[in-house]
Amino acid sequence: MDEEVELIQMETEEKMQRSIKHLKSELARIRAGRANINMFDGIMVDYYGSPTPLNQVSNINAPDARTLAIQPWEKTLIDAIEKAIMAANLGITPQNNGEIIRINIPMLTEERRRDLVKQVKNEGENAKIAIRNIRRDSKDQLKKLLREGLSEDIQKDAEETLQEMTDQFIKEVDDIIEVKEKDIMTV
Repeated sequence: MDEEVELIQMETEEKMQRSIKHLKSELARIRAGRANINMFDGIMVDYYGSPTPLNQVSNINAPDARTLAIQPWEKTLIDAIEKAIMAANLGITPQNNGEIIRINIPMLTEERRRDLVKQVKNEGENAKIAIRNIRRDSKDQLKKLLREGLSEDIQKDAEETLQEMTDQFIKEVDDIIEVKEKDIMTV
């Protein structure tokens, strides 16, 4: 039974780590007023009939803090890349010169910064909900083990450990959100 409790705890920690990783990837897509190539993660380009990630059909770089440059590996993809960027609704307009797509990142207005902070807080809340759901599922597994013969003391200790783990990960979410908020609100 002890091995099963340890397994539940390890799986719980692993799932909570994945929630943090997901939060970080979602926050990387939210632009903070500077050129960031991560904002194109998840954009799919129609590449000969199949959706392909933008970073697999082009080279993306940031020549300066306000500009992104996308160099497609095939010139025929320029129109498809432009369409994919426009469809992603990032609030930016691509400009191409026939060989390269340039994107100028506009300064964020105070109102837009507040909207982005709300979006960041929403992502943080989603991560916290996911972590609490993971805790609940693990507690349910422990209760099932209790019915199968696990001692109450071991179950209570395991639940305390789960709660400590949950508190730790929720604090980590709060710290990540705080850093991203400062990043967005810094002019």
